[in-house]
Amino acid sequence: MLPHLSTELDNLKSRGLYRNLHLVGGAQGPRVRIDGRERLLFCSNNYLGLANHPVLRESAYAALRAYGSSAAASRLISGNMEPHRTLEHRIARFLGTESGLCFPTGYMANLGAVSALIGEADAIFSDRLNHRSIIDACRLSRAKTFVYRHRDVDHLDQLLLTEREYRRRLIVTDGLFSMDGDLAPLPDLVEAADRHNAILMVDDAHGTGVLGASGRGTHEHFGITQGIDVLITSGSKALGAYGGFVAGNAELVDLLINRAQAFIYTSALPPDACAAATAALELIETLPELREDLWRNVHTVQNALTDLGFDIMDSQSQIVPVLIGDAERTMAISNRLFEEGIYLSGIRPPTVPDGESRLRLTLMANHSEVEINRLIQAMEDVRAAFF
Repeated sequence: MLPHLSTELDNLKSRGLYRNLHLVGGAQGPRVRIDGRERLLFCSNNYLGLANHPVLRESAYAALRAYGSSAAASRLISGNMEPHRTLEHRIARFLGTESGLCFPTGYMANLGAVSALIGEADAIFSDRLNHRSIIDACRLSRAKTFVYRHRDVDHLDQLLLTEREYRRRLIVTDGLFSMDGDLAPLPDLVEAADRHNAILMVDDAHGTGVLGASGRGTHEHFGITQGIDVLITSGSKALGAYGGFVAGNAELVDLLINRAQAFIYTSALPPDACAAATAALELIETLPELREDLWRNVHTVQNALTDLGFDIMDSQSQIVPVLIGDAERTMAISNRLFEEGIYLSGIRPPTVPDGESRLRLTLMANHSEVEINRLIQAMEDVRAAFF
């Protein structure tokens, strides 16, 4: 019998940690209807504005007509379809790797890659602020996990020097950290992995499409062409589609096909999602103005918030955290912004550490100058009312 859960729910409410679902009406874009009320959207991962792009829609429609609405099986049974192969070839070419593999989600890509490569005889060295999917992947692997201080390669180096007696050692990090908006020190991590004969895995879900001269991600931003052994990314952020992807050499992908439980024991990504992601990669390569528009908005907002006295932490990207601290105060500010026509969600523990609640502000390429100015004015009003 299910126990009475009201006490647990009341506890969450009393600590300002209770969550509820808002209903978004219409397609993802700068303006959406939230619970029936039009609001400017400043907390979406639709960074390049592709989630409702006509090219992606038409590509998905064409795949839907040709292949139906579902693969209806795992890839190893009867769910391996041409859109999967096309996307995997395209993602590998885009990221500069030998091969690629589709998973239903980025979360599952991390679970599958780590647990297939690493086991009880191994060790994992994980950045303290890695995404929850990486944390869960470490636990699932049953390997000994060592957590190094955020972006602190000296601390990582000390751990690697001390913890040697393992079959394999894996360094794993986000490329662009999803709650802080800062970047992993990839050049130093590549050197550390080489120096200690460790595997390097980077989850670049939030960097792909945004960072680098051609949008290939954090590794392109730093000019890295080799040294990353396992590259993870997502179709549901800048690509405006869906799915999770692992890129690397052919042996890695072959091993994942045979050993990654999150790949083997689940239905394949729907073919229309594959087609949309493939189309997004083509647009990212051919429309550099998407990134130019995004970065113009990013610099405008970052400069304005800094001038207003907000702490945007060490944001180096389209993810601009506005540090508040207290969870209840964070939600009060988020609610105030909502009433002023701005949907900007508050982020609380356990997503971020205690005392580090924040507004997670994200920009899109297709936010207009008028919409950006409205956000800045609302944040100025917040500054006067709450600080």
